[in-house]
Amino acid sequence: MERIAKFEKVSFEQFLQDHKKIFPNVPENKVREIYDGISLPARATAGSAGYDLFLPAGIFLKPQESVTVLTGIRARIAEGWVLNIYPRSGLGIRNRLRLDNTVGIIDQDYYYSENEGHIMVKITNEGGTALSIGAGKGFVQGIFMPFGITEDDNVSAVRNGGFGSTG
Repeated sequence: MERIAKFEKVSFEQFLQDHKKIFPNVPENKVREIYDGISLPARATAGSAGYDLFLPAGIFLKPQESVTVLTGIRARIAEGWVLNIYPRSGLGIRNRLRLDNTVGIIDQDYYYSENEGHIMVKITNEGGTALSIGAGKGFVQGIFMPFGITEDDNVSAVRNGGFGSTG
């Protein structure tokens, strides 16, 4: 198995900054508590392709409600690889939990963005009943995939952000 990436936590300062944008009324000491409880993504078994990403704080979503989850995680990825984010199959099948952009794409150069490559995932409860998932539970999975480029590609632009930052 080729080792092509490393998960890390973003700095507390970055997590706090991002948290304040989405949840402005949460006190800093509570944000610190959430941050300190962040777990790095992990595979469940030796044969698993997906790395489970865990909720830093519990969520409760009514039907058709959405939330942006600040994972507190970033991924240093080798050139020629991408991290795809998918719903965990159990939550998707049983509860109709969906990623708002269907599949999240974490490019290799996102790590170097001014937001430290903080992976954020917007999810929606498309099911007919409320959904509660506790802190520390896996809610999405990331799979590393190789990618190629065309022979005549000559892009030299540099990324600085996520969620549509490349135009």
